[in-house]
Amino acid sequence: MKPNRLIHEKSPYLLQHAQNPVDWYPWCPEAFARAAGEDKPVFLSIGYSTCHWCHVMERESFEDEDVAALLNDTFINIKVDREERPDIDAVYMEVCQLMTQGGGWPLTIMMTPEQKPFFAATYIPRENRYGRTGMLELIPRVRSLWREKRAALFDAAAEITHALRRPLPEKGRDLSEDTLHHAFRSLTMSFDAAFGGFGRAPKFPTPHHLFFLLRYWRRTGNAQALHIVEHTLRNMRHGGIYDHIGFGFHRYSTDARWKIPHFEKMLYDQALMAIACIELYQATEKKIYERTAREIFGYVLSEMTDEQGGFYCAEDADSEGVEGKFYLWSEEEILRVLNQEEADWFLSAYRHDVGDATTDTHEIPAGHFLPRLQPPDESGQDDIKPCSRREVIRLKLFAAREKRTHPHRDDKILADWNGLMIAALARGARVLNEPSFAEAAGRAMNFILTRMQTGEGRLLHRYRKGEAAIPGNVDDYSFVIWALLELYEATFATPYLQSALQYHDDLFHNFLDEKNGGLFFTSSDAEELLTRPKIFYDGAIPSGNSVAYLNTLKLARITGNADMEKRAHEIYKAFCAQAGAMPTGFTQFLCGLDFAIGPANEVVITGNRGASDTQAMLAALRKHFMPNTVVLFRPTEPDEPDLASLSPRIRSYPETDGRATAYVCSHFTCAPPTADPETLVRLLHPKTG
Repeated sequence: MKPNRLIHEKSPYLLQHAQNPVDWYPWCPEAFARAAGEDKPVFLSIGYSTCHWCHVMERESFEDEDVAALLNDTFINIKVDREERPDIDAVYMEVCQLMTQGGGWPLTIMMTPEQKPFFAATYIPRENRYGRTGMLELIPRVRSLWREKRAALFDAAAEITHALRRPLPEKGRDLSEDTLHHAFRSLTMSFDAAFGGFGRAPKFPTPHHLFFLLRYWRRTGNAQALHIVEHTLRNMRHGGIYDHIGFGFHRYSTDARWKIPHFEKMLYDQALMAIACIELYQATEKKIYERTAREIFGYVLSEMTDEQGGFYCAEDADSEGVEGKFYLWSEEEILRVLNQEEADWFLSAYRHDVGDATTDTHEIPAGHFLPRLQPPDESGQDDIKPCSRREVIRLKLFAAREKRTHPHRDDKILADWNGLMIAALARGARVLNEPSFAEAAGRAMNFILTRMQTGEGRLLHRYRKGEAAIPGNVDDYSFVIWALLELYEATFATPYLQSALQYHDDLFHNFLDEKNGGLFFTSSDAEELLTRPKIFYDGAIPSGNSVAYLNTLKLARITGNADMEKRAHEIYKAFCAQAGAMPTGFTQFLCGLDFAIGPANEVVITGNRGASDTQAMLAALRKHFMPNTVVLFRPTEPDEPDLASLSPRIRSYPETDGRATAYVCSHFTCAPPTADPETLVRLLHPKTG
């Protein structure tokens, strides 16, 4: 069969569909011009390469000759990789949510040649099934409506388009510490006290909820906030959502107990969960959280890292057409790989709810199981202790699993998700005293700075097989700036701070909504879509606006530049109404609000970079959970470029008697300088409760 137009694309998702009998176009002007010229509606299908139900819909419908013939006769058909074009996905996901009160992928939109939608759905089966209209019936019905009752479709399209373009909510009242208390109460109400996490199945990790709760604990000393974080992470670490053989977290749990996951692994989940583990390790000093972060990094660096240093997007849930097959085991397989003593120990520890008709784990084939530990007890003790037998067994099983057919890996390199992973690795390098993590983070950042920007220094969103393309969006800029700030604090290499400031200027020059505040998702010179999206809420990942808010507050303290405070307020004022009304949808933003309310600490350390007294001072800082602290280092040896050119105020902070010295300012008040690490810690009040 002759491939369709997608064969010339770089996206693994589009290439998966290049052999479909559907006459697919990528998103391009030619497709819409042809739709107008042939007087046809447009069928838009949005998904991503590791999406299980996208695969199902392809096998059922897009590979089917009968469905393809109907699609080709009725529509001009367009395929979009939502990871490549999150701007298009943002517009039409909002359409789906408006029209159906739900959303997800695959996302199916039918629209006019002018890109105005009149129908939205997610997965559609080939034939009618359980109340869902199938493609074979739906397409002829739409064709008939297009030919005979087009005015009704146009009216629906106009109504949806008007709703999309509705004015933003009026600016809300000023937010205060009460908003943080409101968010905590709301999260407490949705917290699953038995198994951790929030709400019912399916359960998602939502690490930014945990970030907020740790900051709330740090602010108030509320033990319940810390308990929620720890109970959630420990249950996830024990459950099937964690890959006990190869490490890393799966996308989400299909059940309330974290037993059976949806098996895809996303780069952004690894990054955000690693940060949550590192922060909880700082808060509790429990080694299980350090080890979990290290394991996540080990998985990413071995399985998700390009030879040039960038990080890949994801691994699929499916292998050989079966979801989760790569990760499942039978007792017979275990006995072939391990000796009897090892097998007995492993099966006792990790085999629970073997798939059969009597269990609630109907997703697992009979006789097979997904390795997981029993839920942790309430003692709070570290019950996943390092043990040589555990590691010997794991390595044997890992080697056996490596011989299986691996799930598909999406090897796109995205600037925004790489930014999250770089930030996580840099944080890990700093807190866990692991230089190799800083090296990996630095390589990935160098890849972005040299391969993923234009000649004018503008960020590009996607790189694959030698081609960087697609203008950067707000997430690309915000997450890369976050990564640069983390790399600066991990290495105190001034060029990282310099790049962060340059990208920050670009971000506010090209994305700011000067009328209503906040940052648009796309730049002012990006392709014009049906609407110019602006994403506030923190969903599967934090919003670019939320991350930019905290970045800007930190840069204001680092540089002493009052204009930075004004920029932060431009984002803040756009959030107030929605964040005040529904704070649990804005928990990453609330991390910024927590910083803004204060107290926030500014620390300048002067000294010789390699000297023991300097390292002791930095170690004291890095041991404790102090999220609202920014740290600058002024080396006594020459620094290129000179940090004082970026933060002029540090010129007034010299060494004291040739010793490493810390200068601490908090809540608009500065303490006397100190050369004693313990005094530094006391000044910053790291203990809670």
